[in-house]
Amino acid sequence: MNQIDQTRWSLEGKVVLLTGASKGIGEAMAREMGRAGAHVIVSSRKQEAVEEVAQQLTKEGIKASAFACNTGSTTEMEQLIATISKEFGRLDVLVNNAATNPVFGNITEAEVRAFDKIMDVNLKGPWYLSSLASRLMKVQNSGSIINISSIEGISPSENLGIYSISKAALIMLTKVLANELGRYGIRVNAICPGYIKTKLSEMVWNDEKLLEEVMQQQAINYKAVPDDIAGIAWLLASDAGRFFTGSVITVDGGFTI
Repeated sequence: MNQIDQTRWSLEGKVVLLTGASKGIGEAMAREMGRAGAHVIVSSRKQEAVEEVAQQLTKEGIKASAFACNTGSTTEMEQLIATISKEFGRLDVLVNNAATNPVFGNITEAEVRAFDKIMDVNLKGPWYLSSLASRLMKVQNSGSIINISSIEGISPSENLGIYSISKAALIMLTKVLANELGRYGIRVNAICPGYIKTKLSEMVWNDEKLLEEVMQQQAINYKAVPDDIAGIAWLLASDAGRFFTGSVITVDGGFTI
């Protein structure tokens, strides 16, 4: 029997930065990539939260560091990349996972500050952090940027208008960056999760009627957890996914079929 080429999946020696990594999908992706050999940098707004995750990963034998960063702040993102450049001298993978959705309701009744906050974190943050990270990746002539979008960016749900717009724009940002950065050996892809059991989607999981509706619309009757996204991110980060760029991968149990 032929053996699987494990080297294609290895992230040994790679430096991976993940935003929004203090819990949920971000933490799951950090653990998966760390198990594959990467040194994972977990980042989120609060230092205490990311330190707790990094310490737990370290106990599991994973190389991990913790750096707080609010992706709604250009200054903090600049400081984050500067620190990574100084301490590691490289950045191989960037996962733009941080997101927010502070409003639920009709888009025409939303406040301007709510619109600005969502766009700052969900779109401007990934754009600017990718721009900063690409400077390191260009020197290496290699890199992988993974944007965590959402099925909301493909097919919007009621009362999630601004969030849906931000995630749709993130998909287009992915394609634009893939087109611009490919010549430097940098791949850029997007993952669109469906209903995953996280804090951001707790309104679904806490409402039995709504959860039943979701399960009925999915092609498979399965309640997804953060680990179900981690494997796809690992693929896109590794050489096993080296021909992926500009791709938009829907992971939703068939919800959008």
